[in-house]
Amino acid sequence: MFKIAKKLKQKNIAEYLIYMWQIEDMIRAYSLDIDLIEKELINPSVVSLEEQEEEKQWYKELVEMMYSEGVKEKGHLQINQNTIIILTDLHNELISCTKYPFYNTSYYKALPFIVELRAINKDEKKSDIEICFDALYGVMLLRLQKKEITPDTEKAVNAISGFIATLAHYFEKDKAGELKFD
Repeated sequence: MFKIAKKLKQKNIAEYLIYMWQIEDMIRAYSLDIDLIEKELINPSVVSLEEQEEEKQWYKELVEMMYSEGVKEKGHLQINQNTIIILTDLHNELISCTKYPFYNTSYYKALPFIVELRAINKDEKKSDIEICFDALYGVMLLRLQKKEITPDTEKAVNAISGFIATLAHYFEKDKAGELKFD
C-alpha cells in the first residue's frame, strides 16, 4: 500500500488523494490497531521483510497522526488536507488567469453540480475542490457497495471527474514548471 501511495503521489495527485482517503477508512475499519493492520493488510508473500517493515512503519505513522489530529472516527489527516489546500490554491490561480481557457471550461462544466452539492451539504467552509473530492469519494464508496447510482448523479460525477482530472493534469504541469500566471 505504501508503494502504491508513493507511485500515485508522483503520477496523479487526484488518484493519490482518493487512495489516501481510502487508507484512512481502512485504518478506521481496523480500529487503528497496528497489529491487526499488519496481520490483515501487509502480505508477507508479496513483499520482502524490509518492505514489510517499511509498510508497517508507514501505517504506524498514519495511525499516530490520526490519534494526534483527532481524526480517529472521521475527517482527514492534515497531510491530506494540505493536498486539498495546494490544489485549491492552484485552482484559484488557474481560474483567475486568462491563459488557460481549457481549464476554465472544464471548471464551468462542473460548477452547477458543485453549487448543487454545496447547497445539499450546507457546507460553506469547504472549497470547490474539496466538494469535488467528497463527491468522487462518495460515489466510489457507493460503487464498492454495489449501490445504485442515478443517471443525474452519474452525469454530475462525470463532469466533476473530468474537472478534477484536468486539475491534476495542470498540477503536473505546474510541478514541472510549465505554467506561467499573469
